[in-house]
Amino acid sequence: MKKKRILFTGGGTAGHVIVNLALIPVFRQEGWDIDYIGSKKGIERTLIEQLEGVTYHPISTGKLRRYISKENLKDPFKVLKGTMQAWRIIGKRKPSVIFSKGGFVSVPVIMAAKLRGVSAIIHESDYTPGLANKLAIPFAKKVLATFPETMNYLPEKKAEYVGAVVRDELFQGSRENGLKLCGFKSPKPVLLIMGGSGGSEKINNTVRESLDDLLPVFQIAHICGNGKIDSSINRDGYVQFEYVNEALKDLFAATDFVLSRAGSNAIFEFLALQKPMLLIPLSRQASRGDQIVNARSFHEKKYARVLEEERISADNLVQELLRLKEQAPIMIDYMKKYQSEQAKNRVIEIIKQAGK
Repeated sequence: MKKKRILFTGGGTAGHVIVNLALIPVFRQEGWDIDYIGSKKGIERTLIEQLEGVTYHPISTGKLRRYISKENLKDPFKVLKGTMQAWRIIGKRKPSVIFSKGGFVSVPVIMAAKLRGVSAIIHESDYTPGLANKLAIPFAKKVLATFPETMNYLPEKKAEYVGAVVRDELFQGSRENGLKLCGFKSPKPVLLIMGGSGGSEKINNTVRESLDDLLPVFQIAHICGNGKIDSSINRDGYVQFEYVNEALKDLFAATDFVLSRAGSNAIFEFLALQKPMLLIPLSRQASRGDQIVNARSFHEKKYARVLEEERISADNLVQELLRLKEQAPIMIDYMKKYQSEQAKNRVIEIIKQAGK
């Protein structure tokens, strides 16, 4: 019997890779051959190439900017080149099905899949579809939504609401190991700060300005982003990391409260783990506004508090975090009603059906 082969794609940010990281072990365990098409220098290459049993294929990709730039003139040619490269890879590897988590690199892959007659499944994490997925959806067989509200923005005949796919290993962390990783020994609750995969300078600076007020209440684990650790700060109960990968499950297990951006994958992980969160979404000046609507949805469901980036100050941050601590028991009660394991099982079922 011929072995099944699946090709994953998605990249540009960690959020466009995390769901793939959750699904790859399932298909590897079931004996599928696995390929991954990503960009030449994106974070997806770093995260995927280290995985056993996955063949990584880099291709050319444009950035699909929403603003005026001379680079926009080059991007259509990069996308065309990437489509040709993906077309050759798909023809050579002959996958049964393609699964995409979005990002700019996925557009030429989904277009090439259509040309090759291979079924492609897209998973949209955000409340509203991103530009890359908007371009790719017409070429896909099916598009899956994380937020129920997203169904209003998708073509009815090929859309299905499934929910968020969360990595199994995140439920297997050790609080003891997480506290040891941070060097924390106090009984004070642990506050985890995450500013997105690139790190937010504004969040980082405001947190550091607020340490005098925050450290009497919390122990703080601060994921700052690559090259953004401030080595001049040496405070008991405050530890900085550029990035946490393998030990993230332990750090999550040790966490009582979260301050985070509002990227969909991250906030659904906090929801599944029942971590009360204060969300600071990227502003419309720095994004298409997807994190703003993600955060608003979570606030309306009483999963999170929200602080707009334009309102960030040391005083506002401290006050919001103290309110978060007070309201945490109510938030956790609402979070307990959310079931995350059903989404992953349904996504796997859809992929397998498409790959027959």
